[in-house]
Amino acid sequence: MTTVRRLTRLACLASAVALIIGLAVGCSSDDNDKTPLTVYAAASLKKTFTEIETAYEQQHPDVDVTLNFDGSSALVNQIKQGASADVLATADEATMGKLGGLVNAPQIFARNTLVIVTASGNPKQVRDFASLSDPSIRTVVCAVEVPCGAATAEVERTTGVAVRPVSLESSVTAVLTKVTSGEADAGLVYLTDARTVPGKVTVVDDAAFAKVVNNYPIATLTANKHPQQATDFLSFVLGETGQKILTAAGFAAPN
Repeated sequence: MTTVRRLTRLACLASAVALIIGLAVGCSSDDNDKTPLTVYAAASLKKTFTEIETAYEQQHPDVDVTLNFDGSSALVNQIKQGASADVLATADEATMGKLGGLVNAPQIFARNTLVIVTASGNPKQVRDFASLSDPSIRTVVCAVEVPCGAATAEVERTTGVAVRPVSLESSVTAVLTKVTSGEADAGLVYLTDARTVPGKVTVVDDAAFAKVVNNYPIATLTANKHPQQATDFLSFVLGETGQKILTAAGFAAPN
């Protein structure tokens, strides 16, 4: 091989390597160009907000949404301790209110009510809320500090029925897990959560639940790092696509 041909091949190889590196850097640059948006949301919103995230990112390909799900009280405590979030959605107004001036003008985007879930087939023959006062029925509920627990306490107050739970959970999803795993005979969860496990539980309703409605507020954080994107996401949840996803999951529209 002549020196000229050898140099030509080396030049071509160098060009190919440069092209590959350039493409890789270009892809990395595209990813880095996306605006990160951190959304904290109540555990009962996991299914719907995951769908909303996908739909939102399809319409806003320049934004990369990160979702953090937990009990509403836990999320509020995380923010109070300095956790960085752009948007917060909780399962009741009282919990959101604990942040005071750390959030901007919360807006109601959905409503939810409690139901009883039992093991599939309802082997303990739970008929209504009053049935849960039977100590032979292992019942789990949310702790009163959590929105679903506060709602349970309100149902107890309005009905005069006292439930003696075998455990108090930090989120509604934890209650649902206890029932579906067989660790409990019955639990109080939101209607929307019961719908996420079709065939695994039997749902028992009670007229008293309709009188205790949880309003779900959403707000941008005053210290959020991406105010335009945070506002856009909030508007998306309140808009047609977000509301369709929430309604399909069983949430009631805001008044």
